[in-house]
Amino acid sequence: MSKSGTIANRLLPTLTGLLLFLQSALVVTGGAVRVTGSGLGCPTWPECVPGSYLPVEGQAEGALHAWIEFGNRLLTFALLFAALATFIAVFRSRRRDLRILAATQILGILGQGVLGGITVLTDLNPLAVASHFILSIALIAAATSLHSRRHHPQVRTSASQVRISRFSLLHLTLAFVAIAIGTLVTGSGPHAGDVDAPRLDFGITTITRFHSAAVWLLIVVTVLFFLSPNLRFETKRWIKIFFILTLLQGLLGYIQYFLGVPEGLVMLHLLGSVLVWIAAWRIRLSVVRKHA
Repeated sequence: MSKSGTIANRLLPTLTGLLLFLQSALVVTGGAVRVTGSGLGCPTWPECVPGSYLPVEGQAEGALHAWIEFGNRLLTFALLFAALATFIAVFRSRRRDLRILAATQILGILGQGVLGGITVLTDLNPLAVASHFILSIALIAAATSLHSRRHHPQVRTSASQVRISRFSLLHLTLAFVAIAIGTLVTGSGPHAGDVDAPRLDFGITTITRFHSAAVWLLIVVTVLFFLSPNLRFETKRWIKIFFILTLLQGLLGYIQYFLGVPEGLVMLHLLGSVLVWIAAWRIRLSVVRKHA
């Protein structure tokens, strides 16, 4: 391997870790935009205000909201640079097995820019906001795969793991469903990102109960999954991590609901959803792939 290829291999763990961190941070900062009512701080796209890509200097009214929203947009650019650097490192390291994953990061981030524009131009339509979040979830999954496979190529497991693989797929699907219903709760709740933003026409109590039921079903399936025979040590370890994170996330959900969804707890709940999803994806990876 050439010197540049060796350096690229050494950089892969750092770059994929940074990529995963920034993908997760984008969700949390997006939540900060929403709970502070800064969703239309930059009321147009791709410019922040008509005639300027930056918030207007000296504009006192709405200046804080504009800078909060602008900061979230800047993070997207940092994320794009990290994705490009990761793709170059993957290409130079000759890791053909990672090229598609690295390319999806770049394409997905560009897609996020388009979705972000649609979200702003539709005055924070809750379905556009939810789509923005769901795309982030997909990109976090791909970034998790990149980071978990950073050292060695991996191959699929033997046919003896088929039953466990199907169970893990059910588990991952339920985790996604619980998160997806959570976006409907968000779209029906008080933190719209702007006082005039439209809301989904769901009763908040009803949709929250659906979300809660999905989480409880996920917890039951997690316990049954853990009790399955022939689980690898790594799979059991990630199931334990997932179980703890999900219980904490569920407890936090109940607390924020009964306290009237205060902004700080909403931010923690968003962070929790990202951690739960990463753990769910790591469980899936531990089942369907192994080190060559």
